[in-house]
Amino acid sequence: MRALLLSILAAAMIVSIGRSQTPMPVVVPAMTPATTAQSPVTAAVTTASTQTTLKALQAIKAANDEILKQQAATLEKLDEMEKAAQEIRIYSKRG
Repeated sequence: MRALLLSILAAAMIVSIGRSQTPMPVVVPAMTPATTAQSPVTAAVTTASTQTTLKALQAIKAANDEILKQQAATLEKLDEMEKAAQEIRIYSKRG
C-alpha cells in the first residue's frame, strides 16, 4: 500500500514539474543616442541658469563650511568639559 501511494505521489510530482511553463524571453530594444541641436537662445538661457545654480551652490557650500567650523568648536569645548569632569572625579576620589 505504501509503495502504491509513494509511486502515485512521485508520478504527480513528475507530471507537475513537466507541465511547468518556461517564461517567455523579454526583448528590450537598444537605446539609441538622441541628437539634440540647441539654438543660441536656448544655449544662453541654459548658461544663465547654470551660472545661477552655481552661485546658489557656492553659497550653500559657504554656509555648510561655517556650520562645520561651529560644530568643530563645540566638539572641542565638549572634550574640554569631559576632561574637566574626569579630573573632578579623580580629585573627589582622593579627597
